[in-house]
Amino acid sequence: MTTPANFDNSTLEAAIQRTREGNTDSFVLVVRQFEAPLRAWLASHAPPGIDVDEIAQRTFVAAFTRLDDYEPGTRFDAWLFAIARYQLKTEFTRLRRLADYHARYAPDLLQRELQKRGEEPPELFATRLDHLQACVDSLAEHLRRFVSWRYDEEIPLEEMAARSGRSVAAVKKQLWQIRQKLQQCIEARMMNAEGGAT
Repeated sequence: MTTPANFDNSTLEAAIQRTREGNTDSFVLVVRQFEAPLRAWLASHAPPGIDVDEIAQRTFVAAFTRLDDYEPGTRFDAWLFAIARYQLKTEFTRLRRLADYHARYAPDLLQRELQKRGEEPPELFATRLDHLQACVDSLAEHLRRFVSWRYDEEIPLEEMAARSGRSVAAVKKQLWQIRQKLQQCIEARMMNAEGGAT
């Protein structure tokens, strides 16, 4: 656990008290006091794939909503980091459940999808590819850059993170959002084509 070197407990306690009395802007001081040490602690305890910024934000939100549970005059930093440990543990559990789900069901879903696509006429596959190219072309330049890095140049996620100045988790999330956007775009174009054909 890390306590800031310039830790001012009386100022912090006063800000907490004002927040509890309804002056929610005072909580900004609490966040500023602990933002850097909390992110550093999370970064040193979280495995790859966990978005440290997201867990830090959840920790501050939980602390704000449960501020009445804090006992004034005790160690606020210990109380806050206990909340962070709980948030991190909750994220571990969520990721384990997600991995378990994918391990059990993903192969079956993939097999069904491959079988379904294998039964489609070849011209439909070609049409999907045409729509995919059009959808990629319609992306904003900064999003096309991620597609090119990942699928044309096959750049590892770590290098993409370094190039874009983001975390690996943020890059994964960006790629997931791009794939969702492309899927929606292709489906919309397929529906429009089918509507025009009738």
